[in-house]
Amino acid sequence: MKRRRTTLLTTAALVAAALVTVPAGPAAADEVEQVKNGTFDDSSAPWWTTSNVTAELSAGQLCADVPGGTANRWDAAVGQNDITLVKGESYRFSFTASGVPEGHAPRALVGLAVEPYDTYFEASPAVSVSGDTYTYTFTSPVDTAQGQVGFQLGGGADPWRFCMDDVSLLGGVPPEVYEPDTGPRVRVNQVAYLPAGPKNATLVTDSTEPMPWQLRNADGRTVARGRSVPRGTDVSSGQNVQSIDFGAYRKRGEGFTLVADGQTSRPFDIGTAAYEGLRADALKYYYTQRSGIEILGSLRPGYARPAGHVDVAPNQGDGNVPCQPGLCDYTLDVTGGWYDAGDHGKYVINGGIATWELLSTYERSLTARTGSPGRLADGTLDIPESGNKVPDILDEARWELEFLLKMQVPAGRPLAGMAHSKIHDEQWTGLPLLPSQDPQKRELHRPTTQATLNLAATAAQAARLYRPYDRAFAAEALKAARTAWKAALAHPDTYPSETDGTGGGAYYDSDAQDEFYWAAAELYLTTGDKEFADHVLGSPLHTADVFGPTGFDWSRTAAPARLDLATVANRLPGRDKVRRSVVEAADAYLATLDAQPYGMPYAPAGNAYDWGSSSQVLNNAVVVATAYDLTGRSRYRDGAVQSMDYILGRNALNQSYVTGYGEVAAHNQHSRWYAHELDPNLPGPPKGTLAGGPNSSIQDPYAQSRLTGCVGQFCYIDDIQSWSTNETAVNWNAALAWMASFVADQG
Repeated sequence: MKRRRTTLLTTAALVAAALVTVPAGPAAADEVEQVKNGTFDDSSAPWWTTSNVTAELSAGQLCADVPGGTANRWDAAVGQNDITLVKGESYRFSFTASGVPEGHAPRALVGLAVEPYDTYFEASPAVSVSGDTYTYTFTSPVDTAQGQVGFQLGGGADPWRFCMDDVSLLGGVPPEVYEPDTGPRVRVNQVAYLPAGPKNATLVTDSTEPMPWQLRNADGRTVARGRSVPRGTDVSSGQNVQSIDFGAYRKRGEGFTLVADGQTSRPFDIGTAAYEGLRADALKYYYTQRSGIEILGSLRPGYARPAGHVDVAPNQGDGNVPCQPGLCDYTLDVTGGWYDAGDHGKYVINGGIATWELLSTYERSLTARTGSPGRLADGTLDIPESGNKVPDILDEARWELEFLLKMQVPAGRPLAGMAHSKIHDEQWTGLPLLPSQDPQKRELHRPTTQATLNLAATAAQAARLYRPYDRAFAAEALKAARTAWKAALAHPDTYPSETDGTGGGAYYDSDAQDEFYWAAAELYLTTGDKEFADHVLGSPLHTADVFGPTGFDWSRTAAPARLDLATVANRLPGRDKVRRSVVEAADAYLATLDAQPYGMPYAPAGNAYDWGSSSQVLNNAVVVATAYDLTGRSRYRDGAVQSMDYILGRNALNQSYVTGYGEVAAHNQHSRWYAHELDPNLPGPPKGTLAGGPNSSIQDPYAQSRLTGCVGQFCYIDDIQSWSTNETAVNWNAALAWMASFVADQG
């Protein structure tokens, strides 16, 4: 299965990282200390430091003076080798640490002391001046006598002092049992239900008989009642559940609760205002993701930061970026664009699908029966471009589009017209790290067919949407799209490398048929040229089912082509069949939704939730919503609206996956600058940020320690260290913005 990012660890490293309190149950074996001299009573032996670190004993601690100006975290380190690890055994890793000045986050790890330097556990706590004690558990995936306990301290611009004491790696401890707090057993959309829309909830209960329920207003008065419908065991969660339908109640209000089986749900509203706010917030997310521009506190209070990667030290900058060694002999100015996710990389492939979906959100407002362009007008997002008489959503998308155009290989160079796949740091950086403080070398990665066609598709789409506002930019975009198309035809199988995952995600994709179909569709819709119509009609994907159970994403782009061919006015032969294929896909998603007691149009094979499952739920809902736009049938409208319930709290974990929306919501998404969990001086993710959501493969160490053996919906944890379940990403938020806009338009 394709992954949005590659792992930081080897696939063998089934690791763990969990903050623990009191161990539960007896140890499976005798507890054995693996660290020698972790208390530093008389000496520092056998601890080592890198040559640039000066260490000394001070008040019973080992203190290290760390130089500034190092590029990588491992450039300055303290450690101990010859640590023995036993495969399958659980270990408690603990230490006391402090730092002056405060705010530094050393990377504490247990790994392999020799090549390939695998990491089996890591954590990056922000240390204080006064010091704190940190305790974690993990399970070793290997047998080795060449292990290492290390503290990586480099990668900062300024010098600092790190002190540690009581370092321990205790083997034979019991593994921690993780039990998420799921709150009341009545699961609802914690944000809002539409007055005239569907209203469904899920009750987790051992009972197999229908249960009475009451809907109560903010005063506690019962305003509706009924009986639940038993659904048996829900595969997606392993729970015995029942469904509650209170859609007959249509009065507006705030602070409603649902009561059943002695449980009272978290509160929710009945109204439309929350979705107007969510539409704006999901789109406002992109401003604070911008690269190459100062983020103004006057526009986003609490999120002010210097411009990132603008050739100001310690940045090496994006104004004159070389290729990876041996790839090219030129440099490009690739300033601007959005940071893709929680790291500092910028990717044409993921940026392409994200830009398409933002532009599609605007285009829907022009073409759909419930669309309202005024709700996406100039001034709606409070961005620097507000007031220029261009819809703010187009201004925001243009920030990324201009970056995408800069990634095109210049004329006269090898592979001219192709697009470099990505630009990011030479090596992975740690958390937390503001974009302006990133010291790493930046590199352009190889041009690929997929990236080139992403550029062609989004630039062609942009050409028709920006024409009323900036004819010159529209013409520039269309010219770039045509050039990219020709370059992709000349190089149809130059694919991303599966191993190109150091310093940034690989975005591996071994098939470009869908990108060719998508680019041809957008070029045809903008130009009407026969060349592109012929390619669309001749593509095997044109008559295939392009709407799979796990939805579309950066690696599956035929669906965006089909959706636009169905909704944007055109004269393509057989267009009725195109429109019918969207409706048939929506019927399949509605059948899935009806079969799911938690009411979402998503049921992956084998209950194996994929990376970014939250966005896949939403993108399936986009297809259902588009069927409503095509047919006007209320069942599609209701199915699309109901899909939002899962995202906003009606799920097995009883939490919203959108920051700031719902009484209990994700707020510790993986990010290097929305890193309040690690550094109290930094903000958390902005309101309206979507978490990736359950991921059955749990690739990161933190999730592996807490979630091994998880079932479907339970493969998620709201912690900044869980990059495989809890990252933020521009394409995921684009799906949220599209659906929030659709639901807001139904109010």
